Amino acid sequence: MRPLWRRTVTVTASALAVSLAVAAAFPAAAAATPSAAWSGSEAQRAQLQQLARKLVEAGAPGVIVRVDDGRGRPVEIAEQATWTRRDHLLKAGDEFRMGSNTKTMVATLVLQLVAEGKLALTDPVEKWLPGKVPNGKAITLRMLLNHTSGLFDYTKDAAIRPSMLGKDRRRWTPAKLLAVGVKHDPLFAPGTKWSYSNTGYAAIGAVLERVTGVSLADLVRDRIARPLNLKHTYYATDSTWRASHAHGYELDAAHMPPSVPAEFRNFAGPRHHGHVNVSDHDPGWGGASGAVVSSTQDWSRFYTALLSGKLLPAAQMAQMRTTVPVDSRQPDGPGYGLGIQTGATPCGTFWGHDGGMPGYLTTNLADRTGSRTATVLISTEFWAEFEADPKIAKAAHALQTAVTCTMFGKPVPTAAHAG
Repeated sequence: MRPLWRRTVTVTASALAVSLAVAAAFPAAAAATPSAAWSGSEAQRAQLQQLARKLVEAGAPGVIVRVDDGRGRPVEIAEQATWTRRDHLLKAGDEFRMGSNTKTMVATLVLQLVAEGKLALTDPVEKWLPGKVPNGKAITLRMLLNHTSGLFDYTKDAAIRPSMLGKDRRRWTPAKLLAVGVKHDPLFAPGTKWSYSNTGYAAIGAVLERVTGVSLADLVRDRIARPLNLKHTYYATDSTWRASHAHGYELDAAHMPPSVPAEFRNFAGPRHHGHVNVSDHDPGWGGASGAVVSSTQDWSRFYTALLSGKLLPAAQMAQMRTTVPVDSRQPDGPGYGLGIQTGATPCGTFWGHDGGMPGYLTTNLADRTGSRTATVLISTEFWAEFEADPKIAKAAHALQTAVTCTMFGKPVPTAAHAG
């Protein structure tokens, strides 16, 4: 649940790396060179399907792709390894765990309350959680949302590891997750640097529940999912799925690459074909940082509503889009706003987020207006968390490049099409 861009541009932070890597991998001129397959929607579908299949051939158990360029019927693709079919026949409309994409929804909830005058982004966290966050008078809600609080990331604490591996099903509340994070020293003075911290969103979750008197699950349901008719979107409170869902997998201990540390090599769950099925793990340790479940179509509808201004007034939308650089060495490079990320590629500037949780690696993108959207799900995640599988990484990068350019209605660079 730390942004993946860390693995491609050496920024501290799990999971939108491939999207940001597009800009580095292909010069702007390359985007203007049509590939031989560029000839309309059927060619787009064939190209993306081929790249999704290559990703499965490279070792991904399953891949779901949805791309809507705003000009017609979206492209929807589901590909899976043959050995996974005994567990589930993957469909493009399946539910899956969104991981850190949850942060965009949680930030939306905060900004709705700001618009209603119930919160202010300048509020110190001490105002709402007195005594719960060291130096809380100096840490504002804005800092928690844009990762400039300096708080240690609780997912790096060994106490969370059994839950990540599916061996501990304790109920993690926002307050408990926050307590794990703040027992560590801060990384820097509030507001002085950027460092991805799930602890900040644990604090935000606790603030939301304190201010409203309502659970995060009910807030997501009542303020976002129901108004937008998102039938497959919910804040998971246990391991239960509500509909057909993608199965997530990780390699078993015997097949884990040596680069994966020993303490992360042994997942709980049914085993076959060198993998562990982690689909029924409880995502509660993700909390306000990563517990939401959704589908490609639902998330597209959410992005369209959000970025077109249907969920937030203009003033709050502008606050969400106000970004800080994720790498101080690249002030004009990738930026993080309030629960949303942005970056330039040869095919266009995207807004979005990503999410990584065992068994599920998801990238969600949109253009500035939300009229174009795209999602890629890869049903395994640790290859990215520990840079453990170059073959999957290369195939994932090629697919994400093609997805991004297709979303913007641009020809895919020939190098990406070649995979």
